[in-house]
Amino acid sequence: NGEIFYTLREAQVVIESWRRHYNGVRPHASLKYQPPAPEVFVPAFSAWPAALARPAPPAKLLVAERPTVH
Repeated sequence: NGEIFYTLREAQVVIESWRRHYNGVRPHASLKYQPPAPEVFVPAFSAWPAALARPAPPAKLLVAERPTVH
Protein backbone atom coordinates (compact mmCIF):
# COMPACT_ATOMS: atom_id res chain seq x y z
CA ASN A 1 0.00 0.00 0.00
CA GLY A 2 2.23 2.76 -1.23
CA GLU A 3 2.38 5.42 -3.86
CA ILE A 4 5.38 7.01 -5.53
CA PHE A 5 4.89 10.59 -6.64
CA TYR A 6 7.29 12.06 -9.17
CA THR A 7 6.01 15.63 -8.93
CA LEU A 8 4.18 17.74 -6.38
CA ARG A 9 1.32 18.30 -8.84
CA GLU A 10 0.89 14.54 -9.35
CA ALA A 11 0.70 14.07 -5.57
CA GLN A 12 -1.92 16.85 -5.27
CA VAL A 13 -4.13 15.32 -7.97
CA VAL A 14 -3.93 11.75 -6.64
CA ILE A 15 -4.51 12.81 -3.02
CA GLU A 16 -7.48 15.02 -3.94
CA SER A 17 -9.00 12.16 -5.94
CA TRP A 18 -8.59 9.82 -2.96
CA ARG A 19 -10.05 12.41 -0.57
CA ARG A 20 -13.14 12.91 -2.75
CA HIS A 21 -13.66 9.18 -3.07
CA TYR A 22 -13.16 8.55 0.66
CA ASN A 23 -15.49 11.38 1.78
CA GLY A 24 -18.18 11.25 -0.88
CA VAL A 25 -18.28 7.95 -2.76
CA ARG A 26 -17.13 5.13 -0.46
CA PRO A 27 -20.01 3.31 1.26
CA HIS A 28 -19.93 3.47 5.04
CA ALA A 29 -21.20 0.55 7.15
CA SER A 30 -22.53 2.68 10.02
CA LEU A 31 -24.61 4.73 7.55
CA LYS A 32 -26.30 1.65 6.04
CA TYR A 33 -23.70 1.60 3.26
CA GLN A 34 -24.48 5.12 2.09
CA PRO A 35 -21.72 7.56 1.17
CA PRO A 36 -20.72 9.70 4.16
CA ALA A 37 -21.12 13.06 2.41
CA PRO A 38 -22.54 12.79 -1.11
CA GLU A 39 -21.78 15.72 -3.37
CA VAL A 40 -24.74 17.75 -4.56
CA PHE A 41 -24.80 19.33 -7.98
CA VAL A 42 -27.13 22.30 -8.35
CA PRO A 43 -27.36 23.82 -11.83
CA ALA A 44 -26.75 27.57 -11.72
CA PHE A 45 -30.04 28.58 -13.31
CA SER A 46 -32.18 26.46 -10.99
CA ALA A 47 -30.44 27.93 -7.95
CA TRP A 48 -31.10 31.53 -8.98
CA PRO A 49 -34.28 31.74 -11.07
CA ALA A 50 -34.17 35.54 -10.80
CA ALA A 51 -31.10 35.43 -13.03
CA LEU A 52 -33.33 34.33 -15.92
CA ALA A 53 -35.73 37.27 -15.49
CA ARG A 54 -33.11 39.88 -16.30
CA PRO A 55 -30.89 39.38 -19.31
CA ALA A 56 -27.25 40.26 -18.89
CA PRO A 57 -26.20 43.63 -20.29
CA PRO A 58 -24.47 43.43 -23.66
CA ALA A 59 -20.71 43.29 -23.51
CA LYS A 60 -19.00 46.49 -24.56
CA LEU A 61 -15.55 46.21 -26.00
CA LEU A 62 -13.40 49.25 -25.50
CA VAL A 63 -11.55 49.88 -28.71
CA ALA A 64 -9.06 52.70 -28.96
CA GLU A 65 -9.26 54.77 -32.11
CA ARG A 66 -6.45 54.29 -34.55
CA PRO A 67 -4.18 57.30 -34.78
CA THR A 68 -4.20 59.05 -38.12
CA VAL A 69 -1.25 60.61 -39.90
CA HIS A 70 -1.94 63.95 -41.62
